[in-house]
Amino acid sequence: MEFCRTCVLLGLLSRLSMSLSGGRITSVTSDSDTIISISRMSDEPQCDVCVNKTTRICHSTEISLTDPLNISVEFTCPQPQELFNVEINREIDCTETSFSVNILKAQSSLFPDFPRTFTWDLKTSSKQTFQLEFPKPGMRQIQVGESCPDQQTYSLVAYLRKGLSVIGLFCKGGPVTTILVRSKGRLYLMVPRDTQPDPVNISVTQGPETRMLAIVKVNLPRGASDTDFFTPNYPLSYPDKQQMRWDFMVPRRHNYTILFNNQTSPECLEGDVTVEYQKKEGEVIRRTLMDRQPEHQQGNFSMALENCETDTRVWGLVFSYRVSVMRSGHPVSCMVDLTEHKDVTLQIEKVQSGTDCEMNFDSKVEKITFAPGTKTNLTFLDCQVGDVRTSQVIGCQNASRPSTFLTVQKLDTCLPMTLHSFTWFIDIPQSSTIDLQSPTGSFRQSLPGQECDQAVSLHVTEDDGVPVGDFCYNGTITQIQVHSRVYITASAPDLSNISGPFLHVSYSEEIPENIIYSLSLHISPRALLATPNWPMGMKPLSTVSWIITVPSENIAHLTFVSVSQPRCKDRHTIIRVAKIGDEEELLSRREDEVLEDELLVDHSFYLNVSNCLPELGQFGVVIKVELKTPPNFSAIFFGKIGVLIIVFIVVAAVFYIIRELTCSTTLTLTGTS
Repeated sequence: MEFCRTCVLLGLLSRLSMSLSGGRITSVTSDSDTIISISRMSDEPQCDVCVNKTTRICHSTEISLTDPLNISVEFTCPQPQELFNVEINREIDCTETSFSVNILKAQSSLFPDFPRTFTWDLKTSSKQTFQLEFPKPGMRQIQVGESCPDQQTYSLVAYLRKGLSVIGLFCKGGPVTTILVRSKGRLYLMVPRDTQPDPVNISVTQGPETRMLAIVKVNLPRGASDTDFFTPNYPLSYPDKQQMRWDFMVPRRHNYTILFNNQTSPECLEGDVTVEYQKKEGEVIRRTLMDRQPEHQQGNFSMALENCETDTRVWGLVFSYRVSVMRSGHPVSCMVDLTEHKDVTLQIEKVQSGTDCEMNFDSKVEKITFAPGTKTNLTFLDCQVGDVRTSQVIGCQNASRPSTFLTVQKLDTCLPMTLHSFTWFIDIPQSSTIDLQSPTGSFRQSLPGQECDQAVSLHVTEDDGVPVGDFCYNGTITQIQVHSRVYITASAPDLSNISGPFLHVSYSEEIPENIIYSLSLHISPRALLATPNWPMGMKPLSTVSWIITVPSENIAHLTFVSVSQPRCKDRHTIIRVAKIGDEEELLSRREDEVLEDELLVDHSFYLNVSNCLPELGQFGVVIKVELKTPPNFSAIFFGKIGVLIIVFIVVAAVFYIIRELTCSTTLTLTGTS
């Protein structure tokens, strides 16, 4: 008992003296399969590293923690990170099929301000592989003596019966995505002091069986690139009678060329050094080191290198090789000239980022806008129709003209694309209204149940950005009147294939409403109407009218399909219906009044809706209008008269029969008496 008290006292005194002398204490918690080694890099100044577990152990040069669970590590100097290096080793068994682990994440927080070397001993069965997956941006192989920009170098070693084989040294940022190693190996990562390892999510899984020493999977980048690779143990000799494979993913419409550099051929005692190339499900092409390697070819491929049994008294198999990739197509140059179009803006963009198409304007771009009056050279590479689309915006349609037809300006034939949309900005003279009419005679609004299924659709927006609606041709709307400046966008898969005007624009006297739609049920017996910006709400304090022409021999059947009412802060929402030329309203309802579901109107009429200043909610209305044939009153009248005549005849016949029966009875009784 006295001895234990002495130990505790000595420990406390030691900590106190270390604290006074400027020492440092670090708590360590790690997995049981981890070994942490702390070793001196410099002899001066004097500094010890101590471990407090059951007893306190101190060393001046090196200490190893074989079971680092809740251990306190003490340094007797204030800046131990300048004197000590930390190696963190972990054993990982990959023999289970479902095995998967993130090898770096758990250890990355240990001794963060020390220079560290992380090592992972990886093993699986003799014919199986362990598979290392590197996250984006992948890895790049380097040669001995070359350093990584971030000073974090990865080394991968395979264990063979005859010794170690260095698969390669790697830096972050390259085309190598996966490496498979047979049976057993070790991965190193050297990290400078005050640096976190990156990436921290390297995963290890069990890979397939193979007779290869290792398999490296490479995803070559798009565009022109040169990527270097080195044989195992470079610049030392490749292991005897071992085979290694590189699997290359080559971008579409790219050519690759392979060039061997700095090669040294061994003296073979048995067999030959061979290089085999194979494309997916294709024949194996065998080459020697002296043969010409593949040039200007396309498609994914594998390259397998196999060494012979060499004479170890002379230099063995050593070489590096380069895979060069370039685009297979030829760029097409196009001059975009808007110098003659002072009011036209042109926008070109890629439809999908994953296509082979590349646009270049000083550099590679996904989207570009050309200002009015400019002249610019644009280059396209491997761009097909459908890869790129363009839209044009014409600055301002001249409001001084009494009327005009809107037409689309054609693209230059050198542009490998379709014209997707064209936008006109229509100005408005003072105290006037813009009148929009279809060159085909009518519009219809794109709404549920009557969506636009035509090639061309028109999107109309007021100048404050609030949509008027989406329209297509051939409906019941003969005219749209808007009391503001508008943007009109014509959209189609390819507007350049459509000839003729898209819209007729004219100007009329100022209207009290914001928008007036004119409809004729002569064209179609039914229509679906919706307030602007539906299904969103109308603008606050705005008014919209529909003037609906009904054939004289018909009546209109109105059904309020959907009505959303807000809570008004100022004024009221109002829905009005009245016959044209008649001051008396057939219907007038506010948001706080009950609205009928249906209404019959036997004359041309107007439908007017006005919004309040909403406090909560939105105001929107959808109305269905259908023509009905009124009942034939003459037929009903004469039908009723006919029924009365039949009833009169039946009653008279019954009365006559009863009368005859009565007379016969009277005569019989008289004779008897």
